[in-house]
Amino acid sequence: MKCIIETKRLLFRETIDSDFESLKRILSDKEEVSDEYVLRWLNWCKSSYEKDKFGLWSVILKENGEMIGSCGLSMQLIDGVWRPEVGYHLDKRCHRLGLGKEAAVAIRDYFFTHYEYDEVYSYMDINNIPSIKTAEANGMKYIKTFITKDNKECRIYRITRKEWEEIK
Repeated sequence: MKCIIETKRLLFRETIDSDFESLKRILSDKEEVSDEYVLRWLNWCKSSYEKDKFGLWSVILKENGEMIGSCGLSMQLIDGVWRPEVGYHLDKRCHRLGLGKEAAVAIRDYFFTHYEYDEVYSYMDINNIPSIKTAEANGMKYIKTFITKDNKECRIYRITRKEWEEIK
């Protein structure tokens, strides 16, 4: 499988069917998820690759080849508008090691060097402190909160192309 992005410790590649069990473990960090949910996630990733020419990719730890996350770009309905988003989900065993920041920065840089959008977003539950810190470490600034269609309160973060160019 072709590597899309490579960092010091990570490789990013398209998510494939054989990632099912690893993906289920990663997505079950906060609560158990069904096989049907994981299958929908896999199919959504594949659909995004075709439709948008990007998506959430499997994050592989270079040192041992283990899939430790799902991270990438997707179009998300954020506060009623479809926006490009940097999303990241890492295995809880990999939290607090700087891998989330490493992944998010790589995705942000890939986004601005490969696509013509002028801004990219991240959003997360208002109580998800690790994701908030990752967005801030990625150079993103807090915009506002909004309520999702599932009635969850989320925080929106954004970085513009100009802001990215200034920190590069």
